Amino acid sequence: MPDNTRWFARLALLGAVLAFCVVILGAFVRLSHAGLGCPDWPVCYGHLAWPTADEHIALANEAFPERPVEVGKAWKEQVHRFLAAALGMIVFVLALMASWRARSQRYTLVGAAFAAAVGIFTYVAGWIPLASFLSVLSIALPLYGMIAWRQADWRACYTAGLLALIIVQAMLGMWTVTLLVKPVIVTAHLLGGMATFVLLWLLWLRDRSVLRANEDDRHRALRVLSRAAIGVVVLQIFLGGWTSTNYAALACPDFPTCQTQWVPPMDFSEGFTLWRGLGVDYEGGVLDNDARVAVHYTHRLGAILVLLVVGGLVAGIRKRTRSEGAAGLRLSGAIAGVFLIGQILLGISVVKFGLPLWLAVAHNGGAALLLASLVTVGYALTPSTRDRTISRR
Repeated sequence: MPDNTRWFARLALLGAVLAFCVVILGAFVRLSHAGLGCPDWPVCYGHLAWPTADEHIALANEAFPERPVEVGKAWKEQVHRFLAAALGMIVFVLALMASWRARSQRYTLVGAAFAAAVGIFTYVAGWIPLASFLSVLSIALPLYGMIAWRQADWRACYTAGLLALIIVQAMLGMWTVTLLVKPVIVTAHLLGGMATFVLLWLLWLRDRSVLRANEDDRHRALRVLSRAAIGVVVLQIFLGGWTSTNYAALACPDFPTCQTQWVPPMDFSEGFTLWRGLGVDYEGGVLDNDARVAVHYTHRLGAILVLLVVGGLVAGIRKRTRSEGAAGLRLSGAIAGVFLIGQILLGISVVKFGLPLWLAVAHNGGAALLLASLVTVGYALTPSTRDRTISRR
């Protein structure tokens, strides 16, 4: 256990807040079509920040004639990268705090961070095979720790897994640029950002040992339903990301019908083709109308499923806790209900008002908050006996 558990919990909460900000800014970058605002990675037109002086912009345009500098897009992309890098540092510090007393664990994490850092420099230098090896090593080391330390200390295991996820997220961010905003990569990057946020939030909850249910199993049915709710929300986030990255958000400009029909012509096969090869520039989208309609329509069907499952969970919590003293569970269920209603209203508003940027970004943030609220409910429904830690070696 870290020497200063209070600081560990505070840093975990700070990481969760920063991860939420990264998710929001990532949505802002994606929805303002700035995903390729910097055509190289991790620098931006060869600059640590982005070119602003006229002579620097002229040189950047010569180096990247296919992607002239647009400062308004470049700063969004690079600021997003800076925040993501800060989040990575917080996760690394959390992992070190959790593993500091065990020398082998500490060296494993430092080795992973060193491999990741050197891998970035070798990638920039053009030594791609070495960079690829170091990237795999930087992920493999914390994954090994996550498996090897799971019986010794849950914090060390948990934060090692988080560190591996952060490194994978960095690679997805790189591929987002190098593969020209390929939808499957961008959507995976979105899911990874959501996972980072909710896992840091859960780390704070678990470390503080709050909102725990009683040790009996009378909430088993609600616990199963909460897992189903988390599953359908994750699926809906994937569908939302797929809709956004395929520029299908306005494929159905009316509501509740779609192009004035309840069941319009759709091409699901084309709409849900995950891989289309390399070298395709996906900025602006490549799908035809029927394929985009299929993607958007499926996202609407997913919203109905979320409403039914999450609504059932919220109603079940309200009914089961009416005569009990589970105030924390009742509160977390109510918060999930509020976020559910907010998400439905935001989704409808995005269509009705023609995809205004601020509403679309808010819809992404609402999805993250809804997922976090359901993870909180699931945690509150978990018997406290399942969260006992084993003393450090």
